[in-house]
Amino acid sequence: MCEGCISKQINNKIMKKNIVKFFILIFCTGISTVSFGQYFDGIGNNMGNLHRLSKAQSRSISAENFSGEKGKGGMATEGTHQSAARDLGQGWKVSPAIRIKSDSTFVLANVQGQGAIQHIWMTPTGNWRNLILRIFWDNEKEPSVEVPLGDFFCSGWGKSRQISSLAVCVNPKNGFNSYWIMPFREGYKITVENLSHQDVMLFYQIDYALGEVEKDAAYFHAQFRRSNPHPYKEDFVMVDEIKGHGHYVGTYMSWGTNNSGWWGEGEIKFFIDGDKEFPTICGTGTEDYFCGAYCFVDEAGENYQDYTTPYAGFYALTPDKLWNSQMRFGMYRWHVTDPIRFEKDLKITMQALGWRKDGRYLPLQAEDISSVVFWYQTEPHVSFPELPGRDDLTVY
Repeated sequence: MCEGCISKQINNKIMKKNIVKFFILIFCTGISTVSFGQYFDGIGNNMGNLHRLSKAQSRSISAENFSGEKGKGGMATEGTHQSAARDLGQGWKVSPAIRIKSDSTFVLANVQGQGAIQHIWMTPTGNWRNLILRIFWDNEKEPSVEVPLGDFFCSGWGKSRQISSLAVCVNPKNGFNSYWIMPFREGYKITVENLSHQDVMLFYQIDYALGEVEKDAAYFHAQFRRSNPHPYKEDFVMVDEIKGHGHYVGTYMSWGTNNSGWWGEGEIKFFIDGDKEFPTICGTGTEDYFCGAYCFVDEAGENYQDYTTPYAGFYALTPDKLWNSQMRFGMYRWHVTDPIRFEKDLKITMQALGWRKDGRYLPLQAEDISSVVFWYQTEPHVSFPELPGRDDLTVY
């Protein structure tokens, strides 16, 4: 055999070995061959793909650019701060905010196209429970998000506490931020309804990208519930009419207790895909579900211990010696690494449970319990229950 033929055979063997090693590497590391050269949509950004280029188009809506159109920001000649800018004129912070009149609804955004909301920032005046945030996807008639504005940002008691999580951040002073990714295929609309009898001021910015949305991208949903006063020996129903294919991603709860002693012994239950009397997932206690332990107390066992982490957090609003006479709590839990998957339907409940003096459980009553549940699913979704009226929503 000639020297060239021998060399060719050796090279072929080496090439085959390298190909085998390459596919072994793919199998062991989980790398998909499809990812090589695959189009990046520029929507689901993280530290692992931030270096990748994309054809997505960055857009932002605020009171300085109501349409989000390219090259249309900062053009206002009238607005909430036109008096402050009277010596400077157009382009000098003439319209950084909006004024929402009492008993009226303001359309913050009405966008056509395909893409995803990536960040929402807001800071409102007034009573946050009387401001209702609604989001509609793809020209739908009923909202997929319907939540009091403060509760959407983990601030259900009308007093903000600093929160540093992946999905929601609340920064000084009353700087509300949402980082939930919210895909849309035909467009979206965001409104805020002011239920109060007073006008409010709202500063806001909605950052989004226009671009191709993957076929398996589901729609973002959020729903509010409140039980006040909560009935004796009844589970608090956080949501009971989720139907479709999707996954549950988060919980925020406001809990006001009207009893002495520990209030968070109750179990959370996830009824998945046809579960009836008993759930598929059952927690071990309220503070356990929110990733705390032993009543959220400090090492000395004398005070509640606030915490804020990427996936879970808790804070206590303690009474004063005058009008703020009740203990109130806020808790969040994001299922980022452990979403609750469902194929057909989902129901979630939480027990209101404490202790009797003789070591028996005490079903609590007259508690003030509110929740916001967050999930992704295919559309259409089931209509939400009617939101309580202003008086039944308000926190005093």
